[in-house]
Amino acid sequence: MTINDAIINPVKGKNAPNLGPVSVMVSSETDLNAICKLTNLGEDYFKNLMMSRVYLGYDSTANFSLAGPVVGAPYGVLLLETLIAWGAQKIIYYGWCGAISPDVRVGDIIIPTGAVIDEGTSTHYNADKNEPVRPSPDMLEATKEVLKKNSLAFHEGMIWTTDAIYRETREKVRYFQSKKVLAVEMEMSALFTVGKFRNMEISGILVVSDELSTLEWRPGFKEERFKQSRAALKEVINELCQIL
Repeated sequence: MTINDAIINPVKGKNAPNLGPVSVMVSSETDLNAICKLTNLGEDYFKNLMMSRVYLGYDSTANFSLAGPVVGAPYGVLLLETLIAWGAQKIIYYGWCGAISPDVRVGDIIIPTGAVIDEGTSTHYNADKNEPVRPSPDMLEATKEVLKKNSLAFHEGMIWTTDAIYRETREKVRYFQSKKVLAVEMEMSALFTVGKFRNMEISGILVVSDELSTLEWRPGFKEERFKQSRAALKEVINELCQIL
C-alpha cells in the first residue's frame, strides 16, 4: 500500500484556515476550555470540525491551535488527518488514561515512549500490530524537558491503546502488566501511527484518571490530585506551544 492509493484523501478546502506549525489535540471538553482560556486564543474564535472545535487565535500570528474534544482512535485520526491537511506539523496529544501498573496512581503524569496497538485504525496505515509505535524523539524530549523545568514528576514508558473500553478484561490487564505497560487509553497508538505514515511529529501527555491495577476499577475523576495535575499540565502545554 502506498501513501497515495486511497480514493478519499484529506485535503484543505477553500474555506479552511491556515494553521500554525503546532496543534494540541485535547481529549476532554473541560481541559480544552481551560487551555483555551490560558493561551488567550479566544474562546469565541474557532472553526467547527466534525464533532470538535479548532481554536485558531484572533489573528494569523498564532503559531499554534487547539483541537478537541477527541474520543477514540478512529475519530482521533479523522481529526488528526484534517489538522495535518490544514498545515499542522507538530501535534501534542493530551488525554486521560487508566493505570494498570501498580506503581501508577490517580493523578500521576505519564509520557508515553511507545504504544501497543489494540485498536483497528493503525493497521490501515501499514502498522504491524505486533510492534509498538513510537512518538517523535524530538517532541518526546521537549515534553520531558518542560515537565522537568516545571518540577513535575512523571512516569515514562509503554501504554496500551484499545478501541473497547468495556473489554479491558482481567486477562488482558494481567498480560500487559507482565509486559511492564503503564496504562490504557483509546487514541495514542493510532495517532503515533499516522504521525509516522504522514511524516510529521507527534508526542503525548497523559494524566491518570482511574486505576485497574488491582483488577477492580477504581475511578478517580473527582480526586483532588487528578484536578491538580490537570491544572499543572495546562501550564506545561502552554509552554510547549511557545517553544515548539
